[in-house]
Amino acid sequence: MSAEELQKKVETALDEIRPFLESDGGNISLISIEDNIVKVKLEGACVGCNVNQMTLKNGVEATIKKHAPQIEEVIDIS
Repeated sequence: MSAEELQKKVETALDEIRPFLESDGGNISLISIEDNIVKVKLEGACVGCNVNQMTLKNGVEATIKKHAPQIEEVIDIS
């Protein structure tokens, strides 16, 4: 899979989860994909939220892996 195809799959996954984040006043941006590690930036109400790491692993990472199984980890760089 090309880098462009992988980025498109990750963006599709983020678009799938974004409405849930927006409903709580937050959002997420894709920063980079390097060596099958996705770097994202949580925004809005997600910054400083005490459950954001759970959301990141159980929601964002799981959704991205569903679309792009080769992804090993999702890291928040907020």
